[in-house]
Amino acid sequence: MPRYRLIIAYDGTDFCGWQIQRPPDENAPPPAPGEERPRTELRTAQGVLERAVREAVREPVTVTGASRTDSGVHAWGQCASFLSTPDTDKGVGWPPDRGLDTLVRAINGKLPRDILVRSAELVDDEFDPISGAIEKEYTYTFATGYDRPLWDRRYVFHTWHELDIARMQRAAELLVGEHDFASFAQINHGRKTTVRRVFGCSVEAIGSGSPTQAAQFPGTTERLRVRVSGSGFLYNMVRILAGTLMEIGRGKADPEQIPAIIGSKDRRANPGPTLPPQGLRLEWIRY
Repeated sequence: MPRYRLIIAYDGTDFCGWQIQRPPDENAPPPAPGEERPRTELRTAQGVLERAVREAVREPVTVTGASRTDSGVHAWGQCASFLSTPDTDKGVGWPPDRGLDTLVRAINGKLPRDILVRSAELVDDEFDPISGAIEKEYTYTFATGYDRPLWDRRYVFHTWHELDIARMQRAAELLVGEHDFASFAQINHGRKTTVRRVFGCSVEAIGSGSPTQAAQFPGTTERLRVRVSGSGFLYNMVRILAGTLMEIGRGKADPEQIPAIIGSKDRRANPGPTLPPQGLRLEWIRY
């Protein structure tokens, strides 16, 4: 029974996040107080991918993903896996000798244009895309200046304010290490612990958007990218982290405030907003 690992990219604009969201079973227990359940199945990256895999391999597999990205969040290196049980007599499943490149093409032939399987490989039966992950990297991309972005507006967050990269970088360096990141998480984050380890955090200038935009709109907005890697992240942590760095880049807060913000363990003590999802992208996951 071969297990396959897939690396997936998707434009999250029209997805209600990664995780499948289906209406509850008639026999399912009632929802917990305050919990809302969808009345119809929502369009999610996992749901779309799982249907495509099932059609390609002709069996009812379950696709498990590594990171539950939110609605509107993009991915370049999402990881997922599924277990196949080939039966050549019945013509179901995907035996390894059929080839990995062929599997990628078969799945991609069933997928819509906003999601793509980049690669596939055979992994051990014990491989778990969730518990096996030891490091993830996200990026958050800003467009800054007076000209609104057009061609890449779905993938950047536009701010009218100029951002001081040097100030943001000084603050980013203070975020590296193991800390209690409660002040960088949505209050109802649902995790037992808010301690996380950030391996790296940096801010870089990446130019003026696409060549087409730069040619057609001289003086277009500049692009800045926050890059952060860690052992794992809390709900909305990267979007809040990017919002905090933005406020520091604007001069509304000082880099030296980062230790106090972390030490407060209180979201209300953090001046950074939770930025919109479109600037966020899951880049890669290491195992």
